[in-house]
Amino acid sequence: MQKFTLLLILSLSFSFINAQNKDKENQTPTPNYRAAAKYSPTNLGKLVHSTSVNPHWLKNGNRFWYQYKTTDGSKYYIVDADNRSKRELFDNEKMAKWLTEMTKDPYDAKHLPKFDFEFVKNETAIRFYVTSTEKVDEEKKDEDTKTENSIEKDSTKTVDKKKEKTKKAKQVNKVYHFEYVLGSNTLTLISNKKKGDEDWKKWANIAPDSSIVLFSKNYNMYWMDKENFLKAVKNEKDSTIVENQWTTDGEENYDFGGSTRGENNETKLKNKDNRKSVRGLWSHDSKKFVFERTDSRHINDLWVINTTSSKRPTLETYKYHMPGEDEFYKAELHVFDIPTKSKIQVQLDTVKQQSIQVYREPTKKSNEDDDFRPSLLLSKKGKIYYSTISRDRKKLDICVADINTGETKVLIEERFNTYIEARPLVLFNNETEMLHWAERSGWAHYYLYDIEGNLKNAITSGSYHVESAVGVDEKNRKLYFTAHGIPNDQDPYYEHMYSINLNGSGLKALNPGDYNTSTDMGDANAFFVNNYSRVNTVPKSELRSSSGNLIMVLEEADLSQLMATGYQFPETFKMKADDGITDIYGVMYKPFDFDETKSYPLLEYVYPGPQTEAVNKSFSLGMDRLDRMAQVGFIVVTMGNRGGHPDRSKWYHNYGYGNLRDYGLADKRHVAEQLADKHPFIDIEKVGIYGHSGGGFMSTAAMLVYPDFFKAAVSSAGNHDNNIYNSWWSETHHGVQEEMDDDGNVKYKYLIDDNQSLAKNLKGNLMLITGDIDNNVHPGGTIRMANELIKANKRFDFMLMPGQRHGFGNMTEYSFWLRADHFSKHFLGVEATAIDISEINRDQPKSK
Repeated sequence: MQKFTLLLILSLSFSFINAQNKDKENQTPTPNYRAAAKYSPTNLGKLVHSTSVNPHWLKNGNRFWYQYKTTDGSKYYIVDADNRSKRELFDNEKMAKWLTEMTKDPYDAKHLPKFDFEFVKNETAIRFYVTSTEKVDEEKKDEDTKTENSIEKDSTKTVDKKKEKTKKAKQVNKVYHFEYVLGSNTLTLISNKKKGDEDWKKWANIAPDSSIVLFSKNYNMYWMDKENFLKAVKNEKDSTIVENQWTTDGEENYDFGGSTRGENNETKLKNKDNRKSVRGLWSHDSKKFVFERTDSRHINDLWVINTTSSKRPTLETYKYHMPGEDEFYKAELHVFDIPTKSKIQVQLDTVKQQSIQVYREPTKKSNEDDDFRPSLLLSKKGKIYYSTISRDRKKLDICVADINTGETKVLIEERFNTYIEARPLVLFNNETEMLHWAERSGWAHYYLYDIEGNLKNAITSGSYHVESAVGVDEKNRKLYFTAHGIPNDQDPYYEHMYSINLNGSGLKALNPGDYNTSTDMGDANAFFVNNYSRVNTVPKSELRSSSGNLIMVLEEADLSQLMATGYQFPETFKMKADDGITDIYGVMYKPFDFDETKSYPLLEYVYPGPQTEAVNKSFSLGMDRLDRMAQVGFIVVTMGNRGGHPDRSKWYHNYGYGNLRDYGLADKRHVAEQLADKHPFIDIEKVGIYGHSGGGFMSTAAMLVYPDFFKAAVSSAGNHDNNIYNSWWSETHHGVQEEMDDDGNVKYKYLIDDNQSLAKNLKGNLMLITGDIDNNVHPGGTIRMANELIKANKRFDFMLMPGQRHGFGNMTEYSFWLRADHFSKHFLGVEATAIDISEINRDQPKSK
């Protein structure tokens, strides 16, 4: 009897366990690859078109034009803010009719060609090119004509009549160059001559008055006059072009222009004698040219090998400074005098290890579409304003140099115990005053100085972050700027535009509302376009005056086709950080077929910062790592972390200083637990994490620091070992110590935790991915991680993306499905075993 009772109990126990397992299986979502495929970047491009107004400001009046595309095609509008008017730039129906009649190619109002407008005749007309399907003989270039003429003149040349044949002209598509006078009822054909080649733009640095052109050749500075440059525009190989060499001591890695970054051993040899660009800043009168020359000869080389580029694998060699290395880049400022062809150097301290930034005049909004936009110095009065920042980023000096003598002096000093960030200096009031951005109070604000560097007053103040200056109304002494966190009842990351008097009074919000905004103000500081949305609202655009008044509604994004697919907006949330005090803001993405009775694995998409966080604040079509991933069958969340985004306090931003590996992990874990407590559909036993670049670093670190919490990860292009990542990012955000040895020499000490030192901690399922020619985050970081995992006898997945840089290029879609497969296998219990990735193949026509 006892035996029977025992058997009965065991049988019932097994039945109960089986029932529990079946219930658990029923609660686990089934991978929905078809839903995820539906929201690929390619497919999204067919569902949603314009989501914001990008104004092209014109030079006359407060006017701009813009293109806006919906499911009814593209329309072009011109807005006159002064007259409160908005009208179509042209009638689409009429334009389609004219183009069809003149090119003999069919067009309709919804399917016009892509236009690249040039405004002419005092902005009363537009010109543009259209390429037709008709084939015509290609026009002979100047060099072809010259070659034929030289053969004809060479009477000594023996001609083989059998081989002498008329060379058949190459067939090309016919080009139409049109002009349309605004408001007229006709389209005018100017010519059928195609737009000339503009290869010269790759190397020519043209003076503001067009009198001279500078370029680099064999690492030295060269110049040519306007007459010879015009020859080069017609034919770069014209043998009559006169080039003038200015410098003679330039060499590779200590040059006057001619960077070879991105070139390999083959292209470098092929292009060695080509004209190349020389980047610098012009004085407004075209008489001076300021060039920063950097000596990196002593910096060690780094390499990547591209095994897929050509017949033989190619080697790419580049200078790459790593954290803690004693040597550093040495910067010089050279001033070239155009009339005398002489040069001087600005008096810099060349012993200090520091970086230099020369301030430039901001480009006017109305000049952004111009073909010719010379880079100009900030000052019009013979001054060079620049900043120097120490290698440890703790000492920033704002300086001014005399452009004729090179004499320099310090105007403003900033000192901080973590690292200093900066914004461009603003000169105004006939260069008698300046605006300086600093975080000296623990928050980012603007300060008013006189031109001698004496502080007048703080303009902005309080517990909020000023992003940037937009414009200065000198007459009314008012600053227009963007900022985060002024309304304390909304997400502090939301950006808004404000105005304030230069004495610090009269703070006013110009585009208030519980939205994130993106603004674009015209040159006159009279009107601005305001694009606004949240992650869970339809994007809208409007025109406002500088006093904040609504002038007109411009557009509302057409999401009709997206919504027809079943798309649903994500949800925002606010939780506490691991300290129980700091607010953490995030976004939750659910499957569109969400079933609250299911138990969903939780995936965190991460980027640790400190320069940003991977958390959208506006509606975005960048769904590849977010909304789309959720459709496979997961709850996907993104959130901030202490030490992340700079748009909050200096304390929040610099929280991770000195602890660059682990600083954000506790918040990621703690918030996940809070979300699971609040939402019963989250399975806290299945938490995954993934990210790219810094997110690749963080996701692997999470698996190793909290191995019993994070159960699976996909880490792509991660800087797992910051000892071999670039020194700027690593030393800035983690810190580097200056130490002096017994001989008085300064040494730099850099100590940071890396991922591979914790390889023994791995318990969950990890996938590592890297591009083999990533010259940003070197593949060596991922390979070192793999090496230590192998030594620790750990199973993991590894994928090398052949011929890919940091972003994976045309293999981005492939990497998505690697990620989907990984989490599906380990969290949903379904492994993709088919050889073909049908989700990619299904959308690709098999025409060959």
